Amino acid sequence: MDGGFCIFSLQPILMKRYWSRLLALVLILFISFLGYSPSSAADSLTGDYRQDTLAVVNTLRTAIALPEDAPNKAELQAETRQKINDFTARYRRDSSVTGLSSFTTMRTALNSLAGHYSSYPNRPLPEKLKRRLEQEFKQVETALVRGG
Repeated sequence: MDGGFCIFSLQPILMKRYWSRLLALVLILFISFLGYSPSSAADSLTGDYRQDTLAVVNTLRTAIALPEDAPNKAELQAETRQKINDFTARYRRDSSVTGLSSFTTMRTALNSLAGHYSSYPNRPLPEKLKRRLEQEFKQVETALVRGG
């Protein structure tokens, strides 16, 4: 061959391109399906804002009242984090609840507790934070009773 065009020289290039595109497509589909978990938020919350808020408050109260040496502390903290994430994910963009005083107070409480868990995962909750969270939970319950 004296520098002319040869179809056999293009075949490896075309096969590489084909396989790399196929691999990219498979990875995109895998990541898409892996990231989609319809059961996580659906199992945790009902979609009824009032009922979900009260359920999250009760879970948080249980986690806060748990003694430091409780055998299921890590499990309950993980459940609490999941509830916080599920509640926030479900309701933060719901314009029918974002203006309610119960929602803004609840978000304040959730942010405080989540912040403590992420910054100090192995330390107990300070009494000051426990009192403040309990006060906010009562405000949320009062607001829910009033309809807000």
